Amino acid sequence: MKNSRLQKTFFTALATAAISSGALAAVPEQCQTVTMTDPGWTDIGATNGLATTVLEALGYKTDIKLLAVPIGFESIKNGEIDVFLGNWMPAQTAFIDKYKSDLDVVRTNLTGVKFTLAVPKYVADQGVKDFADLAKHSKEFGERIYGIGAGSPANQNLMGMIEKDDFGLGEWRVVESGEQAMLAQVARAVKRDKFIVFLAWEPHPMNVNFDLQYLSGGDDYFGPNYGGATIHTVTRKGYSQECGNVGKLLQNMEFSLDMENTVISMTDEGMSANEAASTWLKKNPAVLDKWLDGVTTTSGQSGLSAVKNSLGL
Repeated sequence: MKNSRLQKTFFTALATAAISSGALAAVPEQCQTVTMTDPGWTDIGATNGLATTVLEALGYKTDIKLLAVPIGFESIKNGEIDVFLGNWMPAQTAFIDKYKSDLDVVRTNLTGVKFTLAVPKYVADQGVKDFADLAKHSKEFGERIYGIGAGSPANQNLMGMIEKDDFGLGEWRVVESGEQAMLAQVARAVKRDKFIVFLAWEPHPMNVNFDLQYLSGGDDYFGPNYGGATIHTVTRKGYSQECGNVGKLLQNMEFSLDMENTVISMTDEGMSANEAASTWLKKNPAVLDKWLDGVTTTSGQSGLSAVKNSLGL
């Protein structure tokens, strides 16, 4: 009787080990840490926060690298970055064209985006409503357009526009700086009712924090509908085949303007991206049903149950 019990215990343990070993084998070592890139933009910080909150609840480790857009794409090519949730199109078309053989476009993860030049509403009220209106007020603007990080595709679009002397802006220059530095400059200008023109986009708290107006007329550089854009998820080449479980999650993950605006606003108020993401997911758990369809933990258990348990749902 005693030997029978010992044998049963031994074989149960052996079977459990085999199952665990098999489950872990299904997640290769190189897939157990998911490396993502962030250009330092608050909207991508929000989506990265949502993704990492889910991934960590599934048992993955995450590593986010703060990299300018050109370096981020080069790092995807070199295999140093697995995932980028912030491929803005058409603004980043040049990078997709350049690296198309080195990456995979997984899906569109956000629609309804705006991305073009904007001015404070009081500037628009004085007649600046279109790209063609800027040159008429060169003196007030100081012949400057405030852009984002150096090397960004949007800045390059603006520099190309200036080089061609489109809209009579041949003597103007783009002031390249990080997102926060640009917004600080906007805040200073607004406080003094000064003229300023800058890159603006939605989703972003700037749409709530400032009374701004997007400029028409920039279709050749930012696309129609005030730079109407779509945001895509891209990965290094072959990543979804190599790391199928994460690949399935990425195929499922879709965001919304309201979701991102809310998460970004919470980070603006002092929460970390992951804290804001967890708070939003606790209040909107229904989104997890779609995101986690067919997704498991690293040990092969129900992904939906694990994430809900991690969030205390």
